[in-house]
Amino acid sequence: MKHRIIEGRLEYTSRKPSMEGKNRGFESFMFTHHGDGKVIMRAHCEIYEPDPMVMRDIVYAMDEHKQPMNLHVHLTVGDEFMGSGWMRFDGEHIECESFGPSIGRLSEKVRAELPMAGFGTHPIVSDGYMLSYQDWETTDKRLLNCYLPSPDHRGATPPQIAQVKIGALYLGREEVTVAAGTFQCRHFQFTDDPSIVPGTGGMAGEHPPYDVWITDDEDGIFVQGGVGGYMMTWYELVELRR
Repeated sequence: MKHRIIEGRLEYTSRKPSMEGKNRGFESFMFTHHGDGKVIMRAHCEIYEPDPMVMRDIVYAMDEHKQPMNLHVHLTVGDEFMGSGWMRFDGEHIECESFGPSIGRLSEKVRAELPMAGFGTHPIVSDGYMLSYQDWETTDKRLLNCYLPSPDHRGATPPQIAQVKIGALYLGREEVTVAAGTFQCRHFQFTDDPSIVPGTGGMAGEHPPYDVWITDDEDGIFVQGGVGGYMMTWYELVELRR
């Protein structure tokens, strides 16, 4: 079997005035790029601040056209089980099977609005990878139609189908140096502001601007990024193995 594996780790830090540079979690990830074009992303995320702590484990499979196949989620909040679920896309419908103490056993099926940019899975590397395979040759502004297992900004609710439309801006190429090395990158910004990208909405409250730098290649690896507003967070690639 011919495949490539990419592994890495991101550090989460705070940029709040009283917490500048303080560690607030981490994310370890693995991408398997199969010979037939399919991709599987695995990610383990831990968010320590703000309380309660969020721990998320994700396995997300995409087909050779980067369309979602299936998504597995296991979520712990405050060291207590919050929920687990499975989502599947068949080209027309999205179905979800999940369980959580607050929702019980849940089965859902909805007709998807197309075209779809992908499943929003909440790991930071997934945000960057989704941007990497969009067509930026014809525009510097896009409305991304996504389906998520949680509309919460930290993804800290039991898995259920949620539709979100988020704006994305392409801001150009830059060289970026982080702990993992120096990379040629493309700079993007997610926006939840309909005055910038009409049609955005669906998150549980307006999401602050979110800047993202990804490697300028087919792998679209998240290198650095940050969210402004009330969140004031920063994410940086500290380990990478290809």
